This record gives sequence, C-alpha cells and structure tokens, in this order.
Amino acid sequence: MAAQFVRFTPDVEDDDPHFDQNVQTVIEKTERYIAESVEAGGTGRALRDAHAKGYGLVRGEVEILDGLPPEYAQGIYATPGTHDALIRFSNGSPHAGADARLGAATGLALKMFDVPGPTLLEDEPDTGTFDYANINGPIFFCNTIEHYLFIQELFLNAPAYFSQGRPGAHRFFTDFVTGKGTLDQDNWAWDEFLAFLRLAKIPPVNVLLSSYWTMGAVRHGDYIAKVRITPDPSFAAAVVRRTIDPASAPEVFRPALQAELQERPYAFDIQVQLCTDLERMPVEDTTVEWSEQLSPPVTVAKLRLPQQDISGPENLEKMDSLSFTPWRVTAEHAPLGNIMRARKEVYRHSSIERHKLNRQPRTEPRSADEVLGPVHHRDNAPTDAEGPPGSASPPA
Repeated sequence: MAAQFVRFTPDVEDDDPHFDQNVQTVIEKTERYIAESVEAGGTGRALRDAHAKGYGLVRGEVEILDGLPPEYAQGIYATPGTHDALIRFSNGSPHAGADARLGAATGLALKMFDVPGPTLLEDEPDTGTFDYANINGPIFFCNTIEHYLFIQELFLNAPAYFSQGRPGAHRFFTDFVTGKGTLDQDNWAWDEFLAFLRLAKIPPVNVLLSSYWTMGAVRHGDYIAKVRITPDPSFAAAVVRRTIDPASAPEVFRPALQAELQERPYAFDIQVQLCTDLERMPVEDTTVEWSEQLSPPVTVAKLRLPQQDISGPENLEKMDSLSFTPWRVTAEHAPLGNIMRARKEVYRHSSIERHKLNRQPRTEPRSADEVLGPVHHRDNAPTDAEGPPGSASPPA
C-alpha cells in the first residue's frame, strides 16, 4: 500500500531565484495596507490583510485517532490523544463591513495546544501550539509569488473597481488575466482567474457546513498531503440555520454560528489526502484540485466543538488578538510550494504590524482557558456515540 504514495523529498518544490525579493515587496504592500486600514477599514482598528472579519472564536478539542494506517499516522498524528483547541471562523476578504459586501469565501483557522516539538517559526519555536489556516475551497487563485504581487493589489483595491459597476468589474477581470498588462498573452493568468471565479461562486451557507482545505500541499511526515476539515455528517444533519442570505441583514454568518453553538455541540473530521502522483496532484500548482479518485481523504482526527456561548463582544476582542499561520507547525508538517512558502514571512510581518498598531501584546497562549477562561461543564462535548458508525468519510 505504501508504495502508491509519493515520498517527500526537498526537490518536490521549485526553486525561484527571485523569491526573496518578491516576498519583500509583498510584505511592504501588506504592511502599508494594514497601516492604512486603521483609517480606511471602517472599524478604527488595523485589519488583517486577509480574513479581516471574524465570525467567532470557538472552543474545541481535537482527538487524534488510534489505529491509523502507518502512512497516515505521521508527525503529530502518530500519537493518539486529545488536544484543547481554539477555532476562528472568518470571511476570506481583506475588508470588513456588511457580510453582503464580502462574499462567501470563509476560513477556519485552528490552533491546537500542547503539541510537542519546535515549530517552524524561528522567533517562537517553543509555543507548544500547532495551527491550520484553511479556506472553504480546495484550490487557490494564485500559483506563484510573482503573480501574487498583482493579484494582492487587485484584491486590496477590489471595492474601488466594483463600485464602478460593470465597467469596473470588466477592468478588474482584464487586469487579473493580463497581470495588469505585464504578462505575455501566452502566459495570461487564465488558470488562476478560473480558480478565482470558482471560489467567488461558492454559495453562502452556515460556516459549520463548509469543508475547509489547506489549499496548498503540506508535508505529512514521510509523505505529501493536503488537509481538510470537513463536517461530520451526523452533526451537519442537525444544523437548523443552513442557508444564509447575506442580503437579509448586515450580519448573517456570525448570528447563525452563534445560535447553533448555543443550542447543540458540533463536530468536524480532520482528513488527510496523500499525494499519489505529482503530475496530477501537483505541489506548485495550487489551482489544480487533487482528485479524490486518485487518493481519498482519510479521517485522522475529530474536531469537537462543545455547546457554548460566543455571543459577547469580548469574544470578538479575544479573537482579534490571536494570530494564526500555516507555519506554526512542526517540521513533519511543513507547508510546501512557492505560495505556501511565501505565507511564512508575510503572515509573520502582518501579525506583528497589526498587533503593534492595535497596541495588543503579541504572545501565543498556552491553553484555550487562558484565552476564553476556564470551563466548568465539559459534559456537553459531542462524542462518537452521537454520530453514526462509518461517518469517517463524508462528502465534501
């Protein structure tokens, strides 16, 4: 069985001679946007340059399953047990404001506690935390850091384009495909543009009902993987507020999430999809969806959300002070590829700048209780007994 999975070697990543220079440009643009967002963002605070609007900070618990096949029992998943966790649900846009203006791309950022081993962040190796920063689409709309330079600019300026109606939208689409006139016609960004259109067409649903992917590839110990966090079907079936109408009120995603968690517990499956073919499941091309026929995702852990109240303004305040990055992981789970590599320094500088402008201490918490306070009743967390057998492989 193991022979069918591609083994990780450093040469699965492409070397880009201009990488450091281009990342520095992205960092400078990002820091400028965050600084300007204090005035321009409408909240009086510095915003994240992506996933600016949070929908709630949720307490959770990750149970790493016992008895996994050896190819999946890699890195942190080699040791069964439970970890306390925090989850930030968010909108993917770099802007804040009414939900109707922001689109239906949403994120699930997960922070696990008490994970042994140093992280890949040199300035905070011993935090004992492990992050995922996933979005509700299996692909990403940018393949290289060179293209990210113009795509980031387009996204940060999107309101100015789209406020001009159809002519503005046409100009946005033209600038995307042509790289704002910088790309040869043979190299126009069609794959990335089509990936963007696909993500833009995601229908709005309760954030508990979406699946969330790492987008790019990551190391999975000896192998290469993508990781998704997907609803446990038995818990998804119990969700009452399923469809979301962003036109019905300025705030729609957060109230729906809040109401569900006040009424009942919830659970997701954390699943690993191992690479079996670097041609058809590429590391460097994030616009390509990895086929589940080539390699079905396998559940390696359960993410359980107990019944809880996230309604207070202090929940948003505590959520705002946290930072999540795909690089706060151990070496066995290193993000792979040009775009994932760029996220390391961009996320770090973004977090530093935002915390500085908002006068927030930038320290990693040691536990969920440290952030949300101790919980006195843990008897309402979902258990496997509440879900049907065989719920390990739900549909996307």
